[in-house]
Amino acid sequence: MEQRLVPHQRTCTDRQPYKCTECGKGFRTKRYVIVHQRIHRGEKPYNCTECGRAFRTSGEVLVHKRLHFEERPFKCTDCDKAFKIKQLLMLHLRTHTLEKPYKCTECYRGFRSNQHLKVHRATHSMKRPYECTECEKAFKTKRVLMLHQRIHTGEKPHQCGKCDKAFKSKEQLMLHDRNHTGEKPYKCLMCGKGFKTRAEQSLHQRTHTGEKPYSCTECGRACISKGALIRHQRAHSDERPHTCIECDKAFKTKVQLIQHQKIHTGEKPFKCTECNKAFVTNGQLIVHVTTHSSERPYKCPECEKAFKLKKHLQYHQTTHSGEKPFKCIECEKTFKSRDWLMLHQRIHTGEKPFTCTECDKAFISKAHLNLHQKTHTGERHFKCSECGKAFQTKHALIAHQRTHTGERPFKCPECEKSFRHKQGLQYHQNTHPRESSYTCKECDKTFKGKTWLEKHLRKHGAEIPYYSTEYEQAF
Repeated sequence: MEQRLVPHQRTCTDRQPYKCTECGKGFRTKRYVIVHQRIHRGEKPYNCTECGRAFRTSGEVLVHKRLHFEERPFKCTDCDKAFKIKQLLMLHLRTHTLEKPYKCTECYRGFRSNQHLKVHRATHSMKRPYECTECEKAFKTKRVLMLHQRIHTGEKPHQCGKCDKAFKSKEQLMLHDRNHTGEKPYKCLMCGKGFKTRAEQSLHQRTHTGEKPYSCTECGRACISKGALIRHQRAHSDERPHTCIECDKAFKTKVQLIQHQKIHTGEKPFKCTECNKAFVTNGQLIVHVTTHSSERPYKCPECEKAFKLKKHLQYHQTTHSGEKPFKCIECEKTFKSRDWLMLHQRIHTGEKPFTCTECDKAFISKAHLNLHQKTHTGERHFKCSECGKAFQTKHALIAHQRTHTGERPFKCPECEKSFRHKQGLQYHQNTHPRESSYTCKECDKTFKGKTWLEKHLRKHGAEIPYYSTEYEQAF
């Protein structure tokens, strides 16, 4: 009994009297030194009888063999999750008890395991002793270096038994496995919402507290996470580090690249359970799902108009404030939303990523493409209940119905004359005397109004989109 007590007492004192003669590393017991020295000698005396893989200890062989038989003898009494080794079960139980017995002496932060504490301690040091021989990038821990080197080798040794997807680290595999099990062990203390990782939970809780600890040094904008700050800072530069190998198009974030690549593969992994319609991103699916419901939970405090999405409410509120916070760096024109700015910037770049499969004509937005495709199909789904006339878009139907109601919502601030269409008002406003302020950059011709200039620019071949609520709804 005393022989077992002495090594245990060393865990309380951090005493490590047994040293490795090769590297000087200390250990609490002589047995640990013997096992460790096998790393230097490359000795692995224990073999798996199933696949022949070699290991340094008999315990590692026993744990490995469970991979062949899917044996998980250690079960959690709180959530029925099972584990292959007792240590993993004990570590998991702390997610239920919130126990964090390992404390950092620098900042007193607590951790569930000693390994997590060791990794954290490295953040207090500027030392990066582990250097990659391929790219000379340096790391604070040997394990992080090993994971990094797999980027160069392409090695992904951890394979999912459910879908054959492979990963560079065991942690990535465990996180991926939660996609299959639906497990979300980290709960928000405010609303009870579950998350797959503690990082996601911490990030979510900032939406309740309003905390935005990361500030941009260029414009002072505060961001909710370091990743959000990095993405924002790229707006101040032309940096686009993520390039598509199919068409060489570059993107500012990896997420944008992944979404773009699905255009080439045709992949649409997000399906609607109501109508089986598929989408490229989960965000597109969420927007689509609202079309199956009449619920409009987001109300404007100014006019009580309701919307299905928070994004639509935020865009609507700019009509009250007149705010246009998104500015084009080419011509300094401002817009109410980032989506409108991105659409406008394609006029400068000439980018037309949406192509018609019937005639190969290209467009700057999917909304423009959808509208064009109806010229091929002759599709007119929107019918007037008064006269039965059909239209290709809802916006065109609304404009037509004003001929029956007599409604003229667009009033001139100069003479109070009213119009059924916004475009009619814009043409009318150009009849009022004013200084010519709109100049064509192609031929220096000047115009009284912006509408006249845009009409003129189309003669030069410029594609100026006809903005309407139809396109607003598309975004």
